[in-house]
Amino acid sequence: QVQLVESGGALVQAGDSLRLSCAASGRTFSSYNMGWFRQAPGKERDFLATITWNAGRTQYVDSVKGRFTISRDNAKNTVYLQMNSLKPEDTAVYYCAAGPQHYYTYDQARDFTSWGQGTQVAVSS
Repeated sequence: QVQLVESGGALVQAGDSLRLSCAASGRTFSSYNMGWFRQAPGKERDFLATITWNAGRTQYVDSVKGRFTISRDNAKNTVYLQMNSLKPEDTAVYYCAAGPQHYYTYDQARDFTSWGQGTQVAVSS
């Protein structure tokens, strides 16, 4: 099992940028596919982006394509989510997740086996 801790959430204005980080400890980070999800108040947890264990493939939900970028640094056991051109509708708790190693991406929450505690992002208009 891998332990995950997110950081970088903040209150920002529309149009601003943020970079979220997710630090992993425990089992070998480089053997996991990683993902980012978010959950707004009263809504379900939604998939945002995922990256394979070797960073060979990434996948994004349409609503963040071109604005968000997922990346990872296996030497630092960290996955990142760079978020640009933030909108009020991006306000949510953001979670990172780890799942089994695979050469292809997957985007269902049920496929990820470890989750962080979340970090709050609030975007004001």
